[in-house]
Formats: sequence, C-alpha cells, structure tokens
Amino acid sequence: MPDLNFSVLKFVPREGGYARGQEGFELILKTAVSVLVEHGYKDMTLRRIAKECGMKAGNISYYFKSKDDLVRALLQAISGSYEAAITEATDGTAGDPEGKLTQLISFILQDGTTRQTSYLFPELWSLANHDPFAKQCVDELYLREHQRFDEIIAELNPALSASDRSVLSTFILSSVEGIAVFAGYGKYWQDTMPQLQATACDCFLELVKSAKPGAGAAVQPAGSTSFRATSSSSKTSR
Repeated sequence: MPDLNFSVLKFVPREGGYARGQEGFELILKTAVSVLVEHGYKDMTLRRIAKECGMKAGNISYYFKSKDDLVRALLQAISGSYEAAITEATDGTAGDPEGKLTQLISFILQDGTTRQTSYLFPELWSLANHDPFAKQCVDELYLREHQRFDEIIAELNPALSASDRSVLSTFILSSVEGIAVFAGYGKYWQDTMPQLQATACDCFLELVKSAKPGAGAAVQPAGSTSFRATSSSSKTSR
C-alpha cells in the first residue's frame, strides 16, 4: 500500500525558461502544503510561505504572479499526487478485480487516518465552496476515484449497466470517504479503523458481486435486507 506523503508531491516538469526554476517551484509548493496543514488556508500567506522557504517574499513572484496562481498550482499537484497514489495502490492487482476493489477501499481508508489528509482536505473543501477553480479540482479528484470504482465494478459484475455501476460507485465512494469523518485521524473511533476497513471490503465486495441489473442497482447481499438505488447519477463531494 503506498504511503501518500505530500512532501513528495508529483510535479509536472515545467518547460522553457521556467525549467531552470523547477527546484524553487517545488520547494514553494511543498512548503505551501505544510503551511496549509499546520495553519489553515486563512494563514497561508505568501509572506509566511516565503519565510518557511527561507526566501524573501518578493522572490515568490518569480514563480507565481499571485497567491491565486500558487493555489492553482498547488491544487494541481495535490490532485496529481493523489491520482498517482491510487494508481500505485491498484497496479499490483492486475487481473484480480476483487483485489483491486479491496486495495482501493483500503487505500482510501488508511489515507484517511493520516494527519496530512485529515487536516488538508477540510481546507480544500472549504476553499472549493468559494473558488470555482478549487471546486473543479476537487470535483475532478473525486470523479477520478468514482471512475476507478466504476471500472472495477465492470470487471466484477459485467451484467450491470453504466447506470447501475454509477450508482454503486457513488454509494461505495461516499460511504468509504464518510468513514474517515468518524474514524479518521484524531476521531473518536479511529482505533476501530482496522475492523471498519475489513468490514467495508467484505460488504462492498459482496454488494457489487450480488448486484442485479435494473433501475440503478437492485442488490441483496447475504444476510442483509435488500438495497435499491434508483438515482442514475450523482456528483460526489469530499
């Protein structure tokens, strides 16, 4: 299982004259993540970031024209890093859709117990409520997670329609992400995360395998009452 550490953000190499400043560019963004986690967005000023980097505040303008430009680059780096970590989490399970589903669920839940993610994402959600670009980045991140679940569900249960898969993907994604709210880092039920992870993997695997084609998804896992989802699409929000 990969360790998603935002101190090793995934960066797209810059081209042209900007390539000479790649090291400084990455240092600023890594520092910005640290400031965001430790102090929150309201205190993530260019002056504070520059101080943490050991730079003069004016030097940051060489890399970013404004705080908005910095935030945009930061959001792209975070999104890219998360996508790369999810890919790594499932790459070792080629040809094993059950393993893929288990690994993806486990990665999301384990990541939710880290201090970085538990502090970082609430800041991103808050920012997304007021900044259209931040909202787009956060939405795209969850849509890619949704797509991963959709692809795995298609392997596990080929009889399901695209609508069926979408409902199940939304249900599983929102359920797994929601567990971190109650059992993530510093939360009251954090100590129960191993049991919650095992339960989630077992239940959702059975849910997907037993789902019947129909209006959204009609499923009846062993030992449970029937679940019927009727919505054909849903947007996810972390």
